[in-house]
Amino acid sequence: MHTLHIHIASDHAGVSLKSHIKAFLGSLGTDQVHSIQDYGTHQSDSCDYPDYVHPLAQAMDSGDGHLGILICGSGNGVCMTANKYPYIRAALCWNIELATLARQHNNANIICIPARFVDETMATAMVKVFLTTPFEGGRHAGRVDKIARK
Repeated sequence: MHTLHIHIASDHAGVSLKSHIKAFLGSLGTDQVHSIQDYGTHQSDSCDYPDYVHPLAQAMDSGDGHLGILICGSGNGVCMTANKYPYIRAALCWNIELATLARQHNNANIICIPARFVDETMATAMVKVFLTTPFEGGRHAGRVDKIARK
């Protein structure tokens, strides 16, 4: 794994899972994860996920080596919001195979995790594979290039 800058955010439903994932990321060391930027929320009080997704997505425009992790109850709201940005390819994942394919075939740069449907073990495994799986390019590159509206 090369050195990464990780951007992470959640709504109230994902606060606990986000904390667990941040601890996992911290255990990888700075030779693998250079920085972790947390955009909130930090409380379990009800909140609006776009308030946390937009700052994260805007920061993701800073280039290579930046990957994001978004967490909400279903994963759908954060995914829809992030994908409004032309340089974002956010993927809703609930198992390891989807997280792998999101990177291999779609060059996803944000994984969206449904906190109400995956446990800490699965979330950690998905994040690990998301961070370590490279984009295959080849036949997938042309398709990925067609995703963003010009």
